Formats: sequence, structure tokens, C-alpha cells
Amino acid sequence: MDLSALQHLLGLAPGRRVVCVGDVMVDRFVYGEVSRISPEAPIPVLTRSRETVMLGAAGNVARNVAALGGSVALVGLIGGDAEGHEAMRLVGEESGIEGYLVTDSGRPTTLKTRYVSGQQQLLRVDLEESRPVTGDCEQRLVRTVRDAIDGAGVSLLSYYCKGVVTDALIAACLEAARVGKAKVVVDSKARSFARYGAVDLIKPNALELAHATDMPTGTDAQVEAALARALELWDAKAVLVTRAAKGISLAVRGEPVRHFPTVSREVFDVSGAGDTTLAALGLALAAGAPLDDAIAFAQLAAGVAVGKVGTATVSAEELVEAAITAHLAPAEAKVATAQRMVDEVARWRAKGLRVGFTNGCFDILHKGHVAYLGQARAWCDRLIVGLNSDASVRALKGEGRPVNDLESRAIVLAGLGSVDLVVPFEESTPLKLIEAARPDVLVKGADYSEEQVVGGDLVKSWGGEVRLAEIVEGYSTTAAIGRMTRKEQA
Repeated sequence: MDLSALQHLLGLAPGRRVVCVGDVMVDRFVYGEVSRISPEAPIPVLTRSRETVMLGAAGNVARNVAALGGSVALVGLIGGDAEGHEAMRLVGEESGIEGYLVTDSGRPTTLKTRYVSGQQQLLRVDLEESRPVTGDCEQRLVRTVRDAIDGAGVSLLSYYCKGVVTDALIAACLEAARVGKAKVVVDSKARSFARYGAVDLIKPNALELAHATDMPTGTDAQVEAALARALELWDAKAVLVTRAAKGISLAVRGEPVRHFPTVSREVFDVSGAGDTTLAALGLALAAGAPLDDAIAFAQLAAGVAVGKVGTATVSAEELVEAAITAHLAPAEAKVATAQRMVDEVARWRAKGLRVGFTNGCFDILHKGHVAYLGQARAWCDRLIVGLNSDASVRALKGEGRPVNDLESRAIVLAGLGSVDLVVPFEESTPLKLIEAARPDVLVKGADYSEEQVVGGDLVKSWGGEVRLAEIVEGYSTTAAIGRMTRKEQA
């Protein structure tokens, strides 16, 4: 999706109403480190370091709609337990979500607890009950859907087989959508999609499509045949299948199947990527975007989501940055804002990588700089270079400096294999960047002492270290400028 089309769509999205109906869960992630095997059984011992809690399933769809600027009504079922109160609290903390949660005191709130070390999930523990909701609870959900869908452009049905999306609830959604002229999009984990009737769009992944049609879905040709079979089996107006790295394929009744390739991205965690796709697709349709644009929007959002850890949301700003980065040369893509640096560091840490940080003006890049950065990179797995802005260099070095402007200096630095990220800063010191990045190792030249290194005490306080790199004698920007000046005068 090109930048102008993206910005136009993002401009239409704020305030567009979307209804998310389905199974609401609480996702808990327990992070820690594994350094030994239990003496009690052949299992790893996780030393817990932190924990995060967020809405999952239909709740994660709603979070993603809200994060992209939409107004979302979340309809679902919770239990009268601590997890149910947790879900209510989480909904209350999301300014863009209106909670329409029905309580069933006779069943637990679905809770998924994942135990994670590095990038690896070690174990998932589920607390759930999947029997279909009936009686008074079902009727309350039906009435709630009718109220919530008023004024919505799209209704998203998110079914995780936990019993909330019953035939009566589906019928209520379809009728309310018909009256309100809203589109209905279904994302279901059920083996069959026939019960959803004439919805506007059904969104299985490739494996779900294979199960539902009893046909293979490995190649484009196989997907086309499975989609044709799906339209024979179901009354849906269109079927969209997500195929991970192979992109998206779309079958609309009366039209040939179309394939939408995706841009290859580094994947850290696929948890919740389908929810992000559904949310972006639904919000784009609610904003009046053509289906092709909605698909491109959803692909961009999912690509950002899989680069994060856990069931993460995606913001409009991140989509713009991703669209820009996709068209940059490799070196340009390494030049980042402070916020992107924080996000990248989180991804690196999730993979267990050691993060290094150094800084400087790097005005005229020379042999000494290259050797220095090579040493710094040898002490870590990923190296961030904080780069003084033009004004900052001028304040430190005086008038006439820098010789090369910020953009030129940043691109040249980013072209080095030893450098993973270049982050400009305006201040006289990189202290704010160091606080934000929390590097494992802070590097400066050996012409400093450890006590003189800005941020050294901070880095040591969280268990990091300060390293001093050797200086290559006879090489400096000041000396280079001096030599050029003498030659000009001669």
C-alpha cells in the first residue's frame, strides 16, 4: 500500500464504528529466564521477571480497532470471577472501546497464561469452558448485539469455539446488520462456516480452509480450488484466506480468485496476528475503503504485528513508518526515531540478544571510526549508534561544523555492517536515549575513563557494563579537516 493511499485511509478511520462480537479472553504472559533444569522432573525452571495482562480473542480485535483510531463496541461473555473483573478493568482502560460484556456467573472467564523465556513459549495453561451459552445469557447477548450494532459500519464475528457465537447470536447479528446496512465479516475457528449464512466475508487461514473443505491449500492452484469449493458449501458473498508469508487470496462470487502477495518481514511472534488482520480489515471497510485497499491495509497491519511480542496492537503511526521503511534502501531503513529504537530493542531482547549503545558526531567517517564501531559491535549482538544532530554538533564543535549534515552522516553510518540502528538526538548528551534503550553494554573510546562516560552509572545500575574501545592513533575528523585546510591554503 503506497503512503498516500494509507494516509487517506487513516484520515477516514477515526470515529468509524465497528462492533466486535465473540469470545472474549484474558491473555496473561509470564516472562522470565531459564538457566537450569528442575531436579524434581526433566523440565525447565523459569525465573519470573515480569508479567503482562491484556484482552485476547475478540477483545484483542477490539483493541486493534481502537489503536488504529476506530470506535469499537465489544460484545462478549465473561464469568463472575476475578478474571471477569480483570476483563472489565482492561476494557475500561481502553478509551476507544465501549464494553457490552454480559456476565454468566456459572462459567469461568477464558484465561490463557503463556510462559515465555527469550522468544520461546514454554507452556500455555488455559482456563476455559466451551459449552454453548443458552437461556437467559444467550438472550441477553442477542439483545446486547442489537443495541451495540446501531450506527456501526461493520460487525466482526470472532469465534474461538468457546460457546459464545450461537446460531441465535449469528441470526441477531445478520438481522441487525441488515437493518443498519452494516457489513458482516466472520473469523471462525469452527470446522464449518455454513451456519454463518450470507455474510459479506469469511476470513479463514489456510489451515482452517483446508479443514473446512477437506482440500489441500499449499499452492495457489490448490487454494483456488479450495475457495471454489468453499463458495459451493457456504452462502457467504466472499471468502478471504490468509496464508502467512504467501499473502492473501480472495474469492468473490462470480469473479476469478485473486492473490495478494505480502512483503517479507522478520517474525517474532504470530500471537494475535489474525486478530490484527481482522481488525484492520473491518475498520477499513467501515471507513468505506474498497476491498482491495482494505486487504492491503490489513496486510500492512499484520506485518507490523508479527514483529512484536505477544498479542500486540498496531498504531497508525507504526503503519506510516512501516510504509515508509518498505520503500527505503537497506541503509535508510536503519535510521530510526527514539520510539522505533525502543520497539526494536524490545524485539531484540525477546530473542535473547545483547544490546550495545555508543554515540558521537561521526562527521567525516574515517578508518578510526570504522575500527571503533567494529570493536563496539564485537561486544554485543545489536549495536545502536546515537548520532548528534547538526545543532548539537555545532554547539559541541563550534561554527563550521558539522561538515556533513545529519542525513548524510546517518546514511553513511547505517551503511556499515557493524551498525544495526542509527538514532539522531538533539541534546548535548545521549542520556535520554540511553535511558530509553537500557543497553546491556555502553561503549566509548579509551580516551575517556569509565567515570567520564555519560550514562555509565545508569547502565551499571541495571546490570549492564561500560566498555572502552581502543582509539586508532592519527585518525580524527579534526585532523582530517586540518589537512584539507592546509592543502587548500597551499
